[in-house]
Amino acid sequence: QVQLVESGGGLVQAGGSLRLSCAVSWSMFSINAAGWYRQAPGKQRELVAQVTFIGRTIYADSVKGRFTISRDNADNTVYLQMNSLKPEDTAVYYCNADLRDPTGLVNNYWGQGTQVTVSS
Repeated sequence: QVQLVESGGGLVQAGGSLRLSCAVSWSMFSINAAGWYRQAPGKQRELVAQVTFIGRTIYADSVKGRFTISRDNADNTVYLQMNSLKPEDTAVYYCNADLRDPTGLVNNYWGQGTQVTVSS
């Protein structure tokens, strides 16, 4: 079973930086589009950033200018660089991706989530 494996979360002070990684567990699957979502306690899951197959990016207004999504097709990994972090960025961050299997079939997958906590 292919999985999205996330890493890079943790505790950081306001103004600090973190980089999240999302790696595909099986190299025979490739990433089409991918995105990062987050869910804070008591709130709905929201889109943070997306990157398309051709590298076009979309960001939530709340993170524009601070977060950068990128992809490394050779390593089958998607990253989220988070700078100038604020306490309101505290949430569980989830990777989501459309993965193409060796037959060409595309399915959507979620990672297990990684906690990001920003202290004031």
